[in-house]
Amino acid sequence: MDRPAKDGRHLADLVQLAIPLCKAAQDRCSRCGPGRPPDYEEWQIAVLIVIAILHKRKSKSSQWRFLKGQQEKLMAAVKLKRFPCRDTYCRRYCNAHCLLEIALELQGKLALKEHVVNAQVVAVDKSLVEARGPHPRRGKMRKGTDREAGWGWSDHDGCLWSYSYEAVVTAPEKGLVFPLLASVDIGSKSEHKSFMQKIPRLSRSVRDALLDRGYDGNSPAEALEYRANGKASGRRYICPPIARAGKPAVGKCVQRGRRERLRLHRQRRMLFYASKKGRSLYRRRRQTVEPFNGHMKKLFELEHRVWHRGLDNNRTMILASIFSYQLLLRYAFKRGQRNRQLQWILDGL
Repeated sequence: MDRPAKDGRHLADLVQLAIPLCKAAQDRCSRCGPGRPPDYEEWQIAVLIVIAILHKRKSKSSQWRFLKGQQEKLMAAVKLKRFPCRDTYCRRYCNAHCLLEIALELQGKLALKEHVVNAQVVAVDKSLVEARGPHPRRGKMRKGTDREAGWGWSDHDGCLWSYSYEAVVTAPEKGLVFPLLASVDIGSKSEHKSFMQKIPRLSRSVRDALLDRGYDGNSPAEALEYRANGKASGRRYICPPIARAGKPAVGKCVQRGRRERLRLHRQRRMLFYASKKGRSLYRRRRQTVEPFNGHMKKLFELEHRVWHRGLDNNRTMILASIFSYQLLLRYAFKRGQRNRQLQWILDGL
C-alpha cells in the first residue's frame, strides 16, 4: 500500500467502500408504513457499527463512547444531522443484522463483478462461538447464563453452549478465499435448514459446493443439483456420505418412483465423492473455509467467546465482522496488496 499505516486514511477509504453497499441493502430491506420516519437511516447506523467493530470495541456502550469521541468526522462522513444518543444506538444495534446480512451478500456479488475472486467452487461450514456466562448444568439455567444461546456440537469444540455462524466462501485452487454469504443463529441450528435458505442466493457461477458430513442429506443436495422442474442445474453437492442407524450410506434395495430417483442421485454423489477428481476437489475445503474461520475469529477476537449476550446482538456483531473482513480484502486488493495483510490495515485505523 502506498501510504503509512498510521496516517488515518485507511478508515476513511473503508467507510467509502461500505456506504454504497449499506445504502443498496437498505433499499432491499426498508420498511414502509404509517408513522414518523426515523431520524437516522438504517445504513447510517450500520456504517457506525462497522466502524466500531473494526476498532474492536466489544460492548455497545464502549462502541458508542468511541464513536461519540469521533463524532465530528463521522457526522460528515455518514451525513448525520446530529449524533445518535446512547439509547438510540443500542436499540438500533439489535436490528441492524437484517441490513448487514444483505450488504454482505451484495459485497460478495460486487467482488465477483470486480474479478477479485472466482466462485466456481465454494465451501460451506458452520462454526461455533461460545456464549458468555456459565453453561447450563443438568438441563437447568444457572445465574448469568445466556438464555438465548443453544447447545452445539463440533469436532473441534465438542459440546458447547454457543452461537453459530454459517459462511459460504470461495474455494479456488489458488487465490483469495472470500466470504460470499453468511448467517448467524444459535448453536443448535440445523445445517440442512440454514444452507437451504442460501441455495437460491448462490451466484450463477457456482458449480461445486464442498460441505462436511453434517450437511449430508437428500433435501439440500436435491435443491442444489436440481431445479424445481426436475432438470439438472449443472451443480454438484460434494459431501462425505454417512451411514445412519446401522444402515449403509446408500441403500442397496431397488425402490420405486421418487424414492428410487433419490437413491440413484445419492449413489451418483457418493461415486463422484470417492473418485479421484471428487477427492481432489474436496481437499480444497480444508484449505479454504477452515483457515477462514480461524483467521476471522482471530482478527475480531472471537476465539474464546462472543462479544454480547442475546441472539440479535450477536447476529449484528458477527455479520458486521464478516462484512468488515470483506471490506478489508477488497481494500487490500484495490491497493495492490496481494498478500492480504489485514491485521496491518486494522492496526493502522
